[in-house]
Amino acid sequence: MTYELLATDVRSAARRGRLRTPHGVVETPVFMPVGTQATVKAMTPRELEELGVQILLGNTYHLNLRPGMGVVRAAGGLHRFMAWDGAILTDSGGYQVFSLSQLRRVTPEGVHFQSHVDGAALFLGPREAMAIQRDLGSDIAMCFDECTPYPATQAEACQSMELTLRWARICRDEEPAAGQQVFGIVQGGVHDALRRECAERLAAMRFDGYALGGLSVGEPAGEMYRILETTTPRLPAGQPRYLMGVGTPPQIVEAVARGIDLFDCVLPTRMARNGAAFTARGVLSVKAARFKDDLSPIEAGCGCYACTHFTRAYIRHLINVNEILAARLMTTHNLHFYLGLMGDIRRHLESGTFQAFRQSFVAGYGQP
Repeated sequence: MTYELLATDVRSAARRGRLRTPHGVVETPVFMPVGTQATVKAMTPRELEELGVQILLGNTYHLNLRPGMGVVRAAGGLHRFMAWDGAILTDSGGYQVFSLSQLRRVTPEGVHFQSHVDGAALFLGPREAMAIQRDLGSDIAMCFDECTPYPATQAEACQSMELTLRWARICRDEEPAAGQQVFGIVQGGVHDALRRECAERLAAMRFDGYALGGLSVGEPAGEMYRILETTTPRLPAGQPRYLMGVGTPPQIVEAVARGIDLFDCVLPTRMARNGAAFTARGVLSVKAARFKDDLSPIEAGCGCYACTHFTRAYIRHLINVNEILAARLMTTHNLHFYLGLMGDIRRHLESGTFQAFRQSFVAGYGQP
């Protein structure tokens, strides 16, 4: 057994679990910082460990381009290459089918890309994606899928779903790395019937876990929540559920309430580099002129290194003069906030107070 269900919320689909991997136990619900290029931007692995990161995310498409699998294999796999001892989940490259739509051509066998780096032709299909992830040696490998854009008609979403299911069957039959878990990905756009069908057909393939893809790609939050309510009940209760690329703190809390266990998102690191800090009351633009003389921390009561040692005025100064330390301190704070939020969620699920926490947090989240 790799996933253990520890507690459930009586008033929602929220759950507290424990996921076992070859590189440690992951307590869920959990947030995974994004390390697309074998690094979480501005952070060292030791700093991530000190923050309490349990698992992070890498990307098959990007790492296959640079540095290439020859280098990673010679290093002994992705963990050794990037000096990270915790768990790693690798995306298959399916999101790049969406994000690099101007540089690719989709066929039933896979996707022909024009490299965004140098224009070179490359091919990525389900077999190739699984072979790359086998070389990476990630703890969780994602099936290759087509991330359905928004909006998409039912016919377009159905075609995308069928292709994703075709590729999922191939991925399931490929040999993974030792101890590597393989997750299937539910597609179907914002069409309830397609999401239900895709979830049920994937569940019949008996993957180690399941993800919901093709969300947070432009649809309203209400549409995303509706799809979660439609889909998660049709996934096996005894296996982890992963919502890909989501999201803001309130979205994470609401998705937990709808049965999601794993999250990843670039927001905490990307917004940090743009001078924006996450707080319990909302996003704070630390680079704003009103903080020029503000000698208070980013967030009162925060225990992160940035807040316990530096002021808004100092960090704003670093941002305005383009000092590298600004990105490091802001990223430290934002990851601390996201990881702290997940810890709060787990504690409230354990104590049976999740609903009160959910209502209070979401209602209080706005402009600080």
